[in-house]
Amino acid sequence: MSVARTGTCAFVAAVLAGAVAAQGQAVAPVNLASPWVELHNARVRLLAGPPAAKSTKSYLAGVEITLGEGWKTYWRMPGDAGVPPNFDWTGSINVASVEVRYPAPSRLHEPGAETIGYKNSVLFPVEIVPKDPGQPVDLALTLEFGVCREICIPAEAKFSLALRPTGMSGSPLPAVLAALERVPRRGASRRADDPQLKSATAILEGAAPRLAIAAHFARDSQSADLFIEAPDGLYVPLPKRLPNAAARAEADANDGLVRFEVDLARGGNARELKGKTLTLTLVSDAGATEATWTVP
Repeated sequence: MSVARTGTCAFVAAVLAGAVAAQGQAVAPVNLASPWVELHNARVRLLAGPPAAKSTKSYLAGVEITLGEGWKTYWRMPGDAGVPPNFDWTGSINVASVEVRYPAPSRLHEPGAETIGYKNSVLFPVEIVPKDPGQPVDLALTLEFGVCREICIPAEAKFSLALRPTGMSGSPLPAVLAALERVPRRGASRRADDPQLKSATAILEGAAPRLAIAAHFARDSQSADLFIEAPDGLYVPLPKRLPNAAARAEADANDGLVRFEVDLARGGNARELKGKTLTLTLVSDAGATEATWTVP
């Protein structure tokens, strides 16, 4: 069975027909939510509904986490600290792939650290592609994630999902569609108002190694932010937004160009980034984009 935690292809949606929550309680099938699994200052449930694209042969689900006031959970790359969520689909039957999509996160300021994640609530859309679309899918999920305030508390919830091909009709769940809208778009799916990567340069040698990135934010440059992921377990420190030089401040404010810099001396692995393909997630209140760039 091939299972993916995150996806790079266009998201294909379809229906989830039934769910059984961690406590073993039965859940009604199409277009309903599972019971909440209550945890420490958080609760989790599954949402089920028909596909967004009616011609597809995959299933659409949502994993929703709500958090207590002042608590948070983390993105797939948590930043300077934190625990990323882990979606374990081991034991699933008739599954070709499972793809979890991550809505655009926010930068979170903590004592002595900056992290990346979500406050209040987050819903992760999930695409489930069966090996044989004409047969049922038995989906098993163990979700592990951090519920954090001043300290981080590990949390776990288990779900078993029975997916039936007969449920591939009707309207998709609005909550899952809304979450899909918040997933950063890439390539041809990028919209005109979404951020756009304009340039990236790297200095990997010397006493001050760094990355310099410029991006265009068409509608909302004030809320602009950037997060960078590297492969092979390499860590890239969080970028800092640069103040515009006085001579170009007015021009940049008008055209939406925002510049960021990454201090690679903090990570201590600047030379190891040579030739690596980085994932750059550009976010703002108006939209979000995911792009890739290979370090020369």
